[in-house]
Amino acid sequence: MRPAASPPTAWRGIIFDLDGVLVNSFAVMRQAFALAYREIVGAGDPPFDEYRQHMGRYFPDIMRDMGLPAELEGPFAGESQRLAGQVEVYDGVPGMLAALRERSLRLAVATGKSGPRARSLLGTVGLLDLFDAVIGSDEVAHPKPAADIVLAALGRLGVAATEAMMVGDAPADMRSAQAAGVYAVAALWGEADAAELLAAAPDAALQRPADILALAPLSVRGRT
Repeated sequence: MRPAASPPTAWRGIIFDLDGVLVNSFAVMRQAFALAYREIVGAGDPPFDEYRQHMGRYFPDIMRDMGLPAELEGPFAGESQRLAGQVEVYDGVPGMLAALRERSLRLAVATGKSGPRARSLLGTVGLLDLFDAVIGSDEVAHPKPAADIVLAALGRLGVAATEAMMVGDAPADMRSAQAAGVYAVAALWGEADAAELLAAAPDAALQRPADILALAPLSVRGRT
């Protein structure tokens, strides 16, 4: 376990996970997972609670580790997209993102979703235009908890690891940030298991989206 890092004196970029950090999509996920399970597997109780323990990771990787057919991804993604209008943005997120943009920080999303699904969902909930980059797990060689997706986001933002933070709600997010040398921030305002998330040794843990504004008060270099 690495020691907690000190935040830099000025930030240039912030990378966010999507589900559980920017949006509350768990009710939609539960419905989509149940439909996909019934369609592909058949009878029995869909193991959604087990699935939630793998949040932050790429869906096909989760299916492999759960011993479930990879074919669940098609109906799961389709139903998730059909229900996207029911996904809720967490209170305080739009104002927080707008304030960060006003401070000239560059913003990215690095998610376990595929890139097209993530961009579609962000467009549906009205947040897409607030981000400089949105990267899905299908767009990197190795998804979370590997460093690849965070490193890709840093490259797209044009900022160094020492000038950025990653905000996530899953241990996979923390490990991905740590592997990339980025300041790891635990988001505790969603439905994550707080004890499990804190056990991943984040550099900071925040209770609400607005707390990010206190952690990143300004950016001295601005948008490039």
